[in-house]
Amino acid sequence: MGKIKIGIVGVGNCASALIQGIEYYKHKEPEDAIGLMHWDMGGYKPYDIEVVSAFDIDKRKVGKDVSEAIFAPPNCTKVFWRDVPEMGVKVKMGKVLDGVSEHMKDYDEKYTLGSSLTRI
Repeated sequence: MGKIKIGIVGVGNCASALIQGIEYYKHKEPEDAIGLMHWDMGGYKPYDIEVVSAFDIDKRKVGKDVSEAIFAPPNCTKVFWRDVPEMGVKVKMGKVLDGVSEHMKDYDEKYTLGSSLTRI
């Protein structure tokens, strides 16, 4: 069986937790996999998920390897697995659509895009 290949649109807190989790479970045995309901789903294990593309609109993430971008501000999810190896997948510029609220430009950059929005 091959890998489950995924693309991530928005390298935010959820993406950070997902990728940290995949790496975390690579170093576990099924009996030590606390936090997972099912270690094996149809023959696939947690570490069979492979990120093959990623998109974001924040200049602090665009152009970086996904393994670095998941820890870039404004991400603030708990870091439980810092040792995410370089994945060879660079975050590409996504389209700026309606997901960026106008009022967010007044927030501190550590909490929002602010002036870190990459314009195309």
